Amino acid sequence: MSRIKHLLIGGLIMTIGIPAATTAQEANLKLTIVNPKNLYDPSPNGYSTAVIVPREGRLAYISGQGGQDSTGALSSDFAVQVKQAYANLHTALDALGARPDQVAKLTVFVVDHDMSKLQVLTENVKAMFGAALPAQTLIPVPKLAIDPMLFEVEAVVVLD
Repeated sequence: MSRIKHLLIGGLIMTIGIPAATTAQEANLKLTIVNPKNLYDPSPNGYSTAVIVPREGRLAYISGQGGQDSTGALSSDFAVQVKQAYANLHTALDALGARPDQVAKLTVFVVDHDMSKLQVLTENVKAMFGAALPAQTLIPVPKLAIDPMLFEVEAVVVLD
């Protein structure tokens, strides 16, 4: 439904249609995943090539979540840290009133990355996101904020 507005421009009255505002519940705020057929299919590895954010969406940025538990304790095991970091990310999403399928982009940081760590990363991403795999970038780093940290994940989320 549009509202009609009348504008006075240089002595002429113009009538224009202005779309009525829609609420988040009325708007389709679903992310669109794009994996072009002529590019490598990244979905088996736990990510999508691109994600389109709807125009009506508001964005939230979740700071890097590490593998610390609620007491701040950090396992020395990479797989344990990754699992805890994704649990922490889920907790942050819950605090925003968001679901995993609203995550458009992940950036993950891996200390001393090697190919042996990819399976752990892929399993955790697929467990959290299922088929709604966000766009994702993995950045190998020599260290993170504190020495025992081996993994960190940050997210861009579209809010309803």
